[in-house]
Amino acid sequence: MTDPSHDPALDPAQQLRALLDLEYLDVDLFRGRQPESTRQRVYGGQVAAQALVAGTRTVPDDLHVHSLHSYFLLPGDYQVPVIYDVERIRDGRSFATRRVMARQHGRPIYYQTLSFQRAEDGFDHQDAMPQVKSPDDGLDLVELMRGRGAEDAEALGKEWAALDVRWLGSSLHGLDPDPDRPSRAQMWIRIQGEMGDDPGDHLAAFTYASDVSLLGASLAAHDTDPTKVQMASLDHTIWFHRPFRVDDWWLYDQWSPSASGARGFSIGRIYTQDGTLVATAAQEGLIRPRTR
Repeated sequence: MTDPSHDPALDPAQQLRALLDLEYLDVDLFRGRQPESTRQRVYGGQVAAQALVAGTRTVPDDLHVHSLHSYFLLPGDYQVPVIYDVERIRDGRSFATRRVMARQHGRPIYYQTLSFQRAEDGFDHQDAMPQVKSPDDGLDLVELMRGRGAEDAEALGKEWAALDVRWLGSSLHGLDPDPDRPSRAQMWIRIQGEMGDDPGDHLAAFTYASDVSLLGASLAAHDTDPTKVQMASLDHTIWFHRPFRVDDWWLYDQWSPSASGARGFSIGRIYTQDGTLVATAAQEGLIRPRTR
């Protein structure tokens, strides 16, 4: 099934919504579209977002996702659709749990576990947003990748057409030194266009965007050429704290507490422009120096 989003009549936000709109096959079984791409493996954020949509469609409307935990098992293939099989683990009075298996060619390529909660009041606090430059002061991430000679910069630029990413800097380039956090990166992101008023569309689009460069924060302390590093996401986790609009600017404040054993671990805090902490993401991935 081909993604209808290459219709030139659709704006970038509509294209992304079309990509994340799954086809219903049977009870708890869905099929995801694929974009046109020349890349060798499916973008991880796409699979994570589509899996989130699949899981969300199996719970009542008054349940809202508050966390997802996932593992990338095999590279995805752009030439065939992705099938999403949802398992209903638990349905409680306040919480529900779903597990989603994404598969291609008869094999699992990705697993995601989702936890949903009915809205309720409780204690409230948050970390303060760091002082950062405005989105207007940032650099276009894809253009930056092109300038650094990234092999798939052109393909990513086309595939990420819905994302407006303004890179503010990293530990070695543009950010003030922080001895307590030696490997950092910061950027502003938004979806280009209107995403509508469905909160589920905003959460799915954010999940799609959350995989952008998070693993790259684990290289921010190392003066190395990213084109000479083999990188692949191994797992991905998101905690959703508060609702927000993904088509408004949000800060992705990233840092890597540790890198070892050819793996990098990164954490990202997500803030809206008014300083509200709306989500936290974490990812571990392969960062293996290429020997040739």
